[in-house]
Amino acid sequence: MKTRSTTIIGLMHNGKAAMAGDGQVTYGETVWKTSATKVRSMYDGKILSGFAGAAADALALYELLEKKIEEFEGNLPKACVELAKEWRTDRQLRNLEAVIGITDNKHILLVSGTGDVIEPDDGIIGIGSGGEYALAAARALKLANPKMTAEKIAKTALEIAADICIYTNKNIKVESIK
Repeated sequence: MKTRSTTIIGLMHNGKAAMAGDGQVTYGETVWKTSATKVRSMYDGKILSGFAGAAADALALYELLEKKIEEFEGNLPKACVELAKEWRTDRQLRNLEAVIGITDNKHILLVSGTGDVIEPDDGIIGIGSGGEYALAAARALKLANPKMTAEKIAKTALEIAADICIYTNKNIKVESIK
């Protein structure tokens, strides 16, 4: 059995970036926590990151990511590529099970331990158990409501995902950067 923290949605819309995470943490088939914080601000509030997967693994990766961001002076694409390379090739790191979503308002990226660094064309990422549902909802909301704020799209998309995915709850925390 594994502990899992799930669902994150991140997007860039109308000049702002927002990221939201639900609060649910499961162990096997059991909900153990409903109020986890999965989105955090980095680099003096200029970067947002969120994770899905094993919580301890994600926290270890956050530390490494913060070091990479500092090392590359806030160059998010470069920091993420270097993180993915190290994550994939290091004997201990490659066993970590998590996915990270990250944005600096110019880029939004998905980073995984298999070496993936993906920057979606539409500026939206969804990760975790309910990630695909939140992604679909955010895409629809963004198209149907171009004046809706990034924060509102993220929150509403996660609420929709929570109605579908049993591993996602409605205890949603939203962070944004301008």
